[in-house]
Amino acid sequence: MTEILPESRIIIHLSVMASIWLTSLVVLPVALLTAITFLRKKKTQQKGQPDWSIPTLDNHADRNSFFHNWNPAAKVASLLLYCFLIVSLKTFACSVTALVISLFAVYFSKLPWLPSLQRLAAMSGFLIMFLLVIPFSSREQPGETLLIFPLLSRFPFHLNGFFLALTIVIKACAIALLMEPMLGTSSLSATLQGFTRIGVPVPIIQMILLTHRYIFVFHQEMVRMQRSMKVRGYTARTDVLTMKTMGNFFGMLFISSYDRTQKVYEAMLCRGYKGIFPTFHTREISGKDLAKGGIWIMIGLVLLLIERLPSAP
Repeated sequence: MTEILPESRIIIHLSVMASIWLTSLVVLPVALLTAITFLRKKKTQQKGQPDWSIPTLDNHADRNSFFHNWNPAAKVASLLLYCFLIVSLKTFACSVTALVISLFAVYFSKLPWLPSLQRLAAMSGFLIMFLLVIPFSSREQPGETLLIFPLLSRFPFHLNGFFLALTIVIKACAIALLMEPMLGTSSLSATLQGFTRIGVPVPIIQMILLTHRYIFVFHQEMVRMQRSMKVRGYTARTDVLTMKTMGNFFGMLFISSYDRTQKVYEAMLCRGYKGIFPTFHTREISGKDLAKGGIWIMIGLVLLLIERLPSAP
């Protein structure tokens, strides 16, 4: 049933089946993305025990593509500026265009789709909250359409709020997809050096580099301790003894990690570390790199200008 109020608002009372169909349209894309990620991961697993190791950021940095041949400093600066321009978009159509551009960027970067899909699947639980909260909590506007769900008549569903939430989700997905070409097409050291050249403080870069290096070492230490516990007959249960054992486990892991950190720092001092890692090779920014950056910035500016036109949707 449809009502047109004097304030030019349109209220549509939905039936139970219509409510189910509308809810399915929101949940189905998230479920489909999660299923695709799971199936692709299962397909790429080797025979035997699955690989639970932590993936590195630059596994595919040795390939040849538009992004691989781009100077890391120019690439990071240009794509970050492009991401800020994408965040500034307000219309649904321009946000969808930005998402399509990000999909093409992942395709032309010649990187596997699985890491990008996993990133989107990890974000889906947070992003779906926008689709569930904003439509019911947004402020009423003249001329908008309200949907009334059964048993929720006191909380009308604002279509304007839904499209606002959908625009936010699409922009977040567009930026998340673009992180893979930006961070995964150069070695980690080259990418972090690029961040340094655009003004990121050196201590932060060193912390990221050491964290990325030794998170794998600490993970191997944790696996070794878990293997030792299983050899000694440990079985996890839901009792106080298991909680005590896990507390001892994490305490030993913390102490061993701290001891290793001290040894690493002392080894760095013995090798002449004075707060700055030496740089042996710096790739200069060429005119081609600047042209690539200009293309991306121009794309972001064009999208921003298009939606500022009076005829923008």
